[in-house]
Amino acid sequence: MQRTCWFFFLLALITANSQAQDFRGTDKSPMDMAYYPDNFAHDRKGNDKALVRVIYSRPAKNNRDVFGKLIPYGKVWRTGANEATEIKFYQDATIGGKKVKAGTYSLFTIPGENEWTIILNGDLDYWGAYSYKQENDVLRVTAPAKKSGTALENFTIQFAKANSNDAVMRLGWDTTVVEVPLTFQ
Repeated sequence: MQRTCWFFFLLALITANSQAQDFRGTDKSPMDMAYYPDNFAHDRKGNDKALVRVIYSRPAKNNRDVFGKLIPYGKVWRTGANEATEIKFYQDATIGGKKVKAGTYSLFTIPGENEWTIILNGDLDYWGAYSYKQENDVLRVTAPAKKSGTALENFTIQFAKANSNDAVMRLGWDTTVVEVPLTFQ
């Protein structure tokens, strides 16, 4: 009887140990989400409606030169890390002066020293920009790149109110900040 108990005890230990090893390591760049209105999911009241949401991963600077080195100028970037960044418009909007229909898009960018190209693409659920196809672009606009006096350790996307119908999508990392104007009808 004692042998049987030990056998089942060891079997349970082996089974528990093998199940605990099923998890792969966590991503080095955690996923984040930003809404407009800012902090929408947290501060939502009653029938409030979100206007836009972006889901992205936040790579870290880690003492590296970011733009022009780690992220080359003039090449399509996934605008974050890991999976391609996704942006969802809950209603028709205008981004950088161009109209976009409500829907979900991949958000790619082409960083430049003084100006970035912001791209909304119809392809979803891809890792990085490796499968990016320009022919599936829905919209392309440019926005100026500015230098900030303070370096951001992690890539960050946030939305800020500009006025009653307008907002600004801010992309920032290291000492670079890009502001993209958004208008909602």
